[in-house]
Amino acid sequence: MAGKWQLQDAKNRFSEVVERALKEGPQTVTRRGTDAVVVIAAGHYHRLVGRKKGLVDFMRKSPMVGEDLVFERGREAAREVDL
Repeated sequence: MAGKWQLQDAKNRFSEVVERALKEGPQTVTRRGTDAVVVIAAGHYHRLVGRKKGLVDFMRKSPMVGEDLVFERGREAAREVDL
């Protein structure tokens, strides 16, 4: 069961807030009577946001993996750039 804590209580009993988040689920912390933040277990957080993928992961999942890629350069002259 999720819990709700006033900010001052959450600060004073932070270890308990964390323990309950791990065992019971998300713990909401209120500030001036309004929901401010939610303390959740790290595993739950990672499932929600997913793991950030790097370029290597992106390329490995590309539908072109295993195919020969051919890059051709255009034959037109380079354009002039004013510096």
